[in-house]
Amino acid sequence: MKCVRVHEYGSLENAVLDEIPVPEIGMTDVLVKIDAASINPLDLKLVSGTLQEHFPLSMPYPLGTDLAGTVVKAGSLAIRWKKGDRVFARLEPGPGPGSEYSRGGAFAEFASVPAKQLAPAPAHLPLDYAAGLPTGAGAAWQALFETAHLQPGQTLLIHGGSGGVGSFAVQLAKYIGARVIATTSKTNAEMVRELGADEVIDYENQDFATTVSNIDVVLDTVGGVAHSKSYKVIRPGGVLVTIATFPDPESAKAHGVSATWMLHLSDGAQLSLIAGLCNTGALKVPVDSTFSLQDFASALTRSASGRATGKILLKVSQS
Repeated sequence: MKCVRVHEYGSLENAVLDEIPVPEIGMTDVLVKIDAASINPLDLKLVSGTLQEHFPLSMPYPLGTDLAGTVVKAGSLAIRWKKGDRVFARLEPGPGPGSEYSRGGAFAEFASVPAKQLAPAPAHLPLDYAAGLPTGAGAAWQALFETAHLQPGQTLLIHGGSGGVGSFAVQLAKYIGARVIATTSKTNAEMVRELGADEVIDYENQDFATTVSNIDVVLDTVGGVAHSKSYKVIRPGGVLVTIATFPDPESAKAHGVSATWMLHLSDGAQLSLIAGLCNTGALKVPVDSTFSLQDFASALTRSASGRATGKILLKVSQS
């Protein structure tokens, strides 16, 4: 089968489309024929080597975490999954905490997926679009509901409302009845409003730190200046959750807020709940662009540009 693998840390040129054997599966794994995968900023960080301390990779490393496809066969302890089932999943990037092996492997024609990371694909969503859900919607869910414990009626500020995680965070927060403020560029402002944001701040021409205050929860997906300014707009006792950079304990203490860096963990049961929201029409997958597996380098370059709105998909199966 064809599989994108990283042969050494560095530039995107070190990622190559290789021909390798179809993976074997264990008793609790499921072999999935991949229809589509999606790009995440984490993929670029793994290639560059900036995350070696947290995700040391065994080279050559099969790239990609998010996938959607159909079941080919299941291990002897994963027989709830049947051949032909439409599924989606997030593979762990690299070894992960307490693990001795590299997983990855979504940018390929087939993948061995641990059954606990698998979920039925949303019935009312094109299968390739389901590949855009696992990291984007999964990280937004864990950040908002499991880390920040966002409640109906609270006010949420999202940095990067048009991005892969931010676009789902807008929808999820609005769905439960929170008030949503999101920062984005002027170009993407209308898209973020359509996703449900109550207020959109053009970060290129407006300073959110002078226009908002008394925020219950901040979700930071961009880092940098946006992160450092966020502490002073959060109410005392409020929460900052970041997936972009490590928080500053001194700033958090000085402003009387809680600040947490969130590590997204793959969870098939959670993906099943997300699929349910998609089936009711409560959650949509904003798609920026779609590339073929052979054109994976262009997809990664698009992600590296920082200009993508929503998800970048890799179409693997042409059937």
